[in-house]
Amino acid sequence: MDERRLIWIFGSSRSGSTWLLKMLSEFDGVVPIDDPHLGHHLGVWRPIPLAWAVADGEPPDLTTLLDLKAEEPCYFFSERHRESWWEPLRQLIAARFDSQVAEHGSEDGRALLVVKEPGSHVAPLLTALFPAGRLIFLLRDGRDVVDSWLAAYREGAWAIPGGAFPVSEQGRIPLIRWLSAVWAYRSRAVRDAYEATRPENRLMLRYEDLLGEATRSLERLCDLLGLDRREAAAVAARHSFERLPPGSRGPHLRERAASPGAWRRNLTENEQQAMHAEIGGALAEFGYDPVVPPVVAA
Repeated sequence: MDERRLIWIFGSSRSGSTWLLKMLSEFDGVVPIDDPHLGHHLGVWRPIPLAWAVADGEPPDLTTLLDLKAEEPCYFFSERHRESWWEPLRQLIAARFDSQVAEHGSEDGRALLVVKEPGSHVAPLLTALFPAGRLIFLLRDGRDVVDSWLAAYREGAWAIPGGAFPVSEQGRIPLIRWLSAVWAYRSRAVRDAYEATRPENRLMLRYEDLLGEATRSLERLCDLLGLDRREAAAVAARHSFERLPPGSRGPHLRERAASPGAWRRNLTENEQQAMHAEIGGALAEFGYDPVVPPVVAA
């Protein structure tokens, strides 16, 4: 695999990454890989999510085994033995992606491989493994991310078959705090990877801008990736939220609302306070107003 053809879409899940991947997939020469979940295997969370509900006091800061165990010599991915596992891991990922490119029918080496990785908390590791690759940092207001995921944890929601579960009323606030911690950690990890990537190989894109100016956002991406920007307007129009059939969008579906700020209506005052206590610092870091606004009646 020519890693110069590798493009990562990093950011929190529920940030429009599926929508973005679908749009990019329409351009000639793009091979999409949707959710390989590398981060969920390489970046196992510590503490486990249950800590936000049952810890005696506040749970410890969120981290991963990669960081927590890095200096322990018997840990498989320990820093002491990095030279033994680094290149084999790189080759494993490259071979797996090569297989999907071949299945797609693009074996001439010119295809762009666009990988949407939901486990973006390992973005620093993946970009270090493939330093010539390119990076799209898709950022969304963490409160809308939490609200969107919370909606996926209820009876009949789209995420239930994939491992989510209907959350109880008393479990909502611990789940909100956990999801908030995940958004903050992932966003900061992607920012670290973004800052370590050469400027000509990276682009930061806010979901709110993608939603409001889809054509302009796609044009910027075309410039980064060498795609035909003349197709951007038509692709954006075909994939607008308003064009989705009514039966394929709604509160229980993957395509839910595309409505920034809906968390103000969907979360109670106590839930909003719990969320901001966990996420407020990160919101400010990424340019979002962390002040809790008055609750608006649903």
